[in-house]
Amino acid sequence: MKRKITLLDRRTKTPPPKDETIAPRFWETKTLAQMNEAEWEALCDNCGKCCVISIEDIDTGQLHLTDVSCKLFDGVKGHCSDYANRKARVPDCVKLTPKNVPKLDWLPLTCAYRLVSEKQPLHWWHPLVSGDPESVHIAQASARGRTRPEGRLQMSGLIRRITAWPAPLEKPPKGYVTKRASAGSPRRKSRPD
Repeated sequence: MKRKITLLDRRTKTPPPKDETIAPRFWETKTLAQMNEAEWEALCDNCGKCCVISIEDIDTGQLHLTDVSCKLFDGVKGHCSDYANRKARVPDCVKLTPKNVPKLDWLPLTCAYRLVSEKQPLHWWHPLVSGDPESVHIAQASARGRTRPEGRLQMSGLIRRITAWPAPLEKPPKGYVTKRASAGSPRRKSRPD
């Protein structure tokens, strides 16, 4: 059976061009499939919630979040500790693509890929909107400092780790000043490679 190769699969085999730029407010004008690699990576808010293990109730289909994360998730820094090699080290890690994002019901409702796919605006705390890579954490929208690594937990142990996650703040906390990015060069922490 011949495997279908997506646009993003092709882009990962060759490094992006050195002059690949991030268009101003690209998330409002482009679809996921139209984004270049730099824009695709910049769209991630680094919340880390896609690295949190959820359990699906087979009777209801409801997803329950745990406070357990993938073994590669650095809970202190709030991102994957080996992003470039994550698929090799964690075979069931799902690489997001324009094609699979709409089908992944476990993506957080706040996930920027999901929001763009659904033609919804990004939240105030997204680093592309706020200009501040810490805003996702300030808004309580991230998994940083809230998880433990999966280790050798079995299903019974995971069930005991189901937890209610706080809803992200709807607006900036009093006294918080966003560091709005300039039109063409959003300030954001680059993802680890």
